[in-house]
Amino acid sequence: MATDVKPIRTEADYEAAMEEVATLWGARSGTPKGDRLDVLATLIDVYETKHHAMDAPDPIEAIKFRMEQQGMTRKDLEDIIGTRTRIAEVFNRKRGLSIDMIRRLHDRLGISAEVLIRPSRKEAA
Repeated sequence: MATDVKPIRTEADYEAAMEEVATLWGARSGTPKGDRLDVLATLIDVYETKHHAMDAPDPIEAIKFRMEQQGMTRKDLEDIIGTRTRIAEVFNRKRGLSIDMIRRLHDRLGISAEVLIRPSRKEAA
């Protein structure tokens, strides 16, 4: 095991760090191997945040996904979003989510408020 630690700058550096983490996995905290694992994990996290960042999901897609997970229909959303017409407007991206809708979706369906407050992406026609 090398004792030098350097920043992860390339995909090759990243892959090497991931391989080393696999060999160190389970090392006890406070030991030299455990400390190295902690440092590598931090460096990997920084690299992934910068180079492998994922966009937050579209709010409408997040709602549809949660509905599918929970076996819900649009009718189940009436007490959360409003009438069938209002639900259709939201799902067709003709109406944005109100603060009250966001609160109810967050509270009742557990969808992150950070996701729900994002503007909805217009779907390609």
